[in-house]
Amino acid sequence: MNVKQQGISGYWLKVIAVVSMLIDHTSAVILEQIPGLEAPAFFMRIIGRAAFPIYCFLLVEGFMHTRDREKYALRLGCFAAVSEIPFDLAFNGKVLEVGYQNVFFTLLLGLLTMMAYDVVMNQSRWSVWKRTALSTIAILAGMFAAEFLSTDYGALGVLCIMVFYLFRRSRIQQVVFGCLAFVWWEWAAVFAFVPIFYYNGKRGFGMKYFFYAFYPVHLLILYLICLLYTSDAADE
Repeated sequence: MNVKQQGISGYWLKVIAVVSMLIDHTSAVILEQIPGLEAPAFFMRIIGRAAFPIYCFLLVEGFMHTRDREKYALRLGCFAAVSEIPFDLAFNGKVLEVGYQNVFFTLLLGLLTMMAYDVVMNQSRWSVWKRTALSTIAILAGMFAAEFLSTDYGALGVLCIMVFYLFRRSRIQQVVFGCLAFVWWEWAAVFAFVPIFYYNGKRGFGMKYFFYAFYPVHLLILYLICLLYTSDAADE
């Protein structure tokens, strides 16, 4: 089969990621709070592991094809800020909790790391050794920032984004090295590489802002459902 012609568009990759994420967060926010549902909750969390690798892959694709990388970074930053309160409510029950930040911050740091890496590698007057050293420092700085800010997936999240970017010229290499980057700490995430492999390079349907907005909106809805459940349980 010709992957480029018959594969999966970016739209359907986003749908797979959104559904996987919804299953994961429904388990984490609601089911894990209900006694006796530990087994289905665990199974749902496994399904949910497919979301983050797909988002990392799509971030790299977006970075390579966007006309304005600064605007792309600003958009991620805006949604990171907007998503923080729903994220904190859903996972901590607080309006604002600074100890752990939502995944948009991880994606933003991954994007900024790719930008810094590109700036260094495009300095053709520099020696190969200098570019290699400084690009490595750029990657480590991005990882450190994610860990320092305690973003979702932390340093490993930024590292996995960079793996997709470093091997962007070969889908096979992205899949192989992407699996290696994930399997030792998030083994269930390797299932995400099946749809990633069949990505055909086409955008598909639009609805870009729907997929951005889905993250904070679904977290807020899950929090309200959880709040309703706990209120009903307290009344019994």
